[in-house]
Amino acid sequence: MEQVEAGFAELGLRAELLAALTNLGYEEPTPIQREAIPPLVEGNDLVGQAATGTGKTAAFALPLLQTLTARRREPEPVALVLVPTRELAEQVSQAVHRYGRDLGVRVLPVYGGQPIGRQLQALGRGVDVVVGTPGRVLDHIDRGTLQLGDVRTVVLDEADEMLDMGFADDIEAILAETPETRQTVLFSATMPPRIDSIARRHLREPVRITMGREPVAPGDLPLVRQSAYIVARPYRAAALGRILDVEAPSAAIVFCRTREEVDQVTETLNGRGYRAEALHGGMSQDQRDRTMGRLRAGTTELLVATDVAARGLDVEQLTHVINFNVPVAPEAYVHRIGRVGRAGREGCAITLAEPREQRMLKAIERLTGQRITLEKLPTVTDLRARRLELTRASLLASLEADDLERYRVVLDSLTGEFDVENIALAAVKLLHEAAGGDDDEEEIPTPAPPRERSPRNSRDRDRPPVRSSRGSSSDEGVARLFFGIGRRVGLRPQDLVGAIAGESGLSAREIGAIQITDRFSLVEVPESAADMVIEAMQRSFIRGRRPSVRRERFSR
Repeated sequence: MEQVEAGFAELGLRAELLAALTNLGYEEPTPIQREAIPPLVEGNDLVGQAATGTGKTAAFALPLLQTLTARRREPEPVALVLVPTRELAEQVSQAVHRYGRDLGVRVLPVYGGQPIGRQLQALGRGVDVVVGTPGRVLDHIDRGTLQLGDVRTVVLDEADEMLDMGFADDIEAILAETPETRQTVLFSATMPPRIDSIARRHLREPVRITMGREPVAPGDLPLVRQSAYIVARPYRAAALGRILDVEAPSAAIVFCRTREEVDQVTETLNGRGYRAEALHGGMSQDQRDRTMGRLRAGTTELLVATDVAARGLDVEQLTHVINFNVPVAPEAYVHRIGRVGRAGREGCAITLAEPREQRMLKAIERLTGQRITLEKLPTVTDLRARRLELTRASLLASLEADDLERYRVVLDSLTGEFDVENIALAAVKLLHEAAGGDDDEEEIPTPAPPRERSPRNSRDRDRPPVRSSRGSSSDEGVARLFFGIGRRVGLRPQDLVGAIAGESGLSAREIGAIQITDRFSLVEVPESAADMVIEAMQRSFIRGRRPSVRRERFSR
């Protein structure tokens, strides 16, 4: 414990925080904590590029608690943390509470999907730190129930995700309500130009830190083993089941693009004998909390989720993240694989890709600077060998348990008639068949490689699709979608972008021109994703309404 205190004490933290870290079992600051905490304690603004799972929550939470008056009783908050999702709001709020327990910190998570009355009561009693999603924070500001005039520190956590979900204008509006003298902290897993633009407008001479995961010593395995399987679309569900059979994860998240896909994959996996549960934006917060509780308790082994539902989750026993399809944005891949390999734990990230999506894998490799190994899909022979291995492991565990004597009467009744070796083989066969046995499975065909294109076409393929100023749906590669909702209900472009990005998995950059009239709106999306977006939006709400969504029926 002395080493713990010495490590964090060197960063200038107060005694109450050092005691909390000792009680929580923290041993040494992570690299991002060692780099970020001293300048933040000194009051500097900061821009940090840090992968999920590197310890960035403590990197900004400890400094904002550093200057907090113990047992403070003023009603208005002195710190605001903005996050993209409700799950991350809960997670950060819990961390701040744990670190500031000895200071008597009052921290409140605010997000949609939770009864607002409970939040209003807590705000009325007074809070020190508010952790919330931009939409709900702005809602409280508009109601007059959240005053930010005393805020000394604002943190934008996972800023790239908030921008991808269409929260840019909300963030601008919230920052306008805070004092210009505030300390502003921005953390992001990726650093696209939009993040730099925010930093230039709202941060004052920030300290800049770029930090990946902790370096791995030569010869050690990486914390996250990244691999991909090339599978034709009709065989993805079968391939997923086979990979899970061979990998045998303790707990895993399977990421899908839409709610419907989540429900379909969940049903398929349960039919294969797994304990799988769905998690997506169409579920109530209570349903999502119960699902996460079962995963953490071990009664569920597979979580099938959309990005919007699973962002920010940290499950200790999670060993695998599986992408049922390649994420449409490389940045989404970074956030997904951040669910494993956290806090020094090893993990595995697996992606199922169609032949035409190999170029997207290359884009992900360029972004992460890490190689994604292309693996050969397990064959039926591999699967049978794995199942026999599991049967052997079950038998070994039973032999080591040493509670076999009560079964001797069965053995004795058979040895006079059959050879002991044949009896043992029959017992192994029964155990193997009870565990699934060698069900009849067909080989999954190796997909044909994508056809070569002429050099001219190859160059054209890498250019963004050309869009006319009128956004005609006949433009190559672009579809125009009709939304039966418009300006009359206060619809804004960011409402459409946030809903589409949150529910369908498209990134904000892939959403094209938006036209809003009094009664309806038109939105450009990639042609290849149009049907998926329509399907995802069928049960979604925008501005409290469920609009009709379809392809535009005529060009304008």
